[in-house]
Amino acid sequence: MIIYKEEGYKIQGAIYNVYKKLGCGFLESVYQEALEMELNYLEIPYEAQKEIKISYRGNELKHYFIADLVCYEKIIIEIKSVKKLDNIHRAQLLNYLKATNIKLGILINFSAHLKAEIERIVL
Repeated sequence: MIIYKEEGYKIQGAIYNVYKKLGCGFLESVYQEALEMELNYLEIPYEAQKEIKISYRGNELKHYFIADLVCYEKIIIEIKSVKKLDNIHRAQLLNYLKATNIKLGILINFSAHLKAEIERIVL
């Protein structure tokens, strides 16, 4: 069973639309802004640059992380613009999922040649 199949499909469509229009080679911030515009256009609910608190032994840490996007209040989107996705990128998103108890993350690499790389990471 695929978790959040319909929502994930809509998000992937938005990602591919951005890639078709911009191609590869821009900074992450460019793709973030364009993806936000596309999500608005497709009426996909999201929060950008969402601060997420981290707890340790029941205590909230002073430090927090910032998720690039959280869609539908249940899917974390992490945007990269790198030569190749690495395990450190996957680990980062997996840690975000663990810290929030969100079950699905989508890791995107917009600098892949020919099409955007999209990986679903499930907690």
